[in-house]
Amino acid sequence: MCGMPQQPPTRSAVSRPRRPDASMSLLTTVMDHSLDEGYAEAAARKKDSGTTGVPKPLRAKLGLAAGLVLAALVVTVGAAQARVEAPVLAKERSELIDRVESATADADDLEDEVDDLRGDVSARQRAALEKHGGSRAELVSLLSGATAVHGPGVKLVVDDKKEADQGGGGPRESAGFSDTGRVRDRDMQRVVNGLWESGAEAIAINDQRLTALSAIRAAGDAILVDNRPLVPPYTVLAVGDGQKLSTRFQNSRDGQYLHSLQENFGIRTSISAVDDARLPAAPSVTVRTAEPKAGKGTS
Repeated sequence: MCGMPQQPPTRSAVSRPRRPDASMSLLTTVMDHSLDEGYAEAAARKKDSGTTGVPKPLRAKLGLAAGLVLAALVVTVGAAQARVEAPVLAKERSELIDRVESATADADDLEDEVDDLRGDVSARQRAALEKHGGSRAELVSLLSGATAVHGPGVKLVVDDKKEADQGGGGPRESAGFSDTGRVRDRDMQRVVNGLWESGAEAIAINDQRLTALSAIRAAGDAILVDNRPLVPPYTVLAVGDGQKLSTRFQNSRDGQYLHSLQENFGIRTSISAVDDARLPAAPSVTVRTAEPKAGKGTS
């Protein structure tokens, strides 16, 4: 019997199991290839050449360490240099002190010489007065301040305000004063002029005898009498009728001015009559234009 030829049974192809993440191909690619191929190749070349580089944190630490080492080196070198130069500086300082002391001693010697010369000039002036002044020589010498005097009078003490203010405002500053608590040359000028007007016959400030040619000025904060600086408190001695001179001065405009300084600016003052005020002679009386009259005697 003829049978139909039988075809081999068809076998279905075996299918592979589907991946769970097949639908997330993009995310899978990113995860599997997170580094760009160009960066990967560069990293590989650097690795092959042995220059992988130093991480940034390590580089920062190395830089900080290098900076600290450099700073320590600078400090060490500076200390060593200062130690080397210390003896030289000490020597220079000692030499400078010696020079200052030597200059001070020379200035003191010159001042003593000036005082001696002033005394000699005063003696010659007194001799000239006696020669050309006749019987009035002593009176002329006294009035000119060329000789020491003593007698009843007043003692007036003027001092700065206690803890004098600096740079204060008020009328005194507007009149040219830099602060309101210090005695100024203008104050002492008014005091002296007031005493002369009240009847004083001779005046001295801190043992500086005043004459017709004396000047009271200022140099910075210092008061000068005939170019000699004075230190407060300023003690004014005036020869005259003590009680009457004191009363007249306090009632004068200049006395009221001094009282106003005391009330408004704290400047300290005191005045009292004394039985015997002793005033030295002026260091020298410089005569520039006057000449003795020719001949003997006076007229």
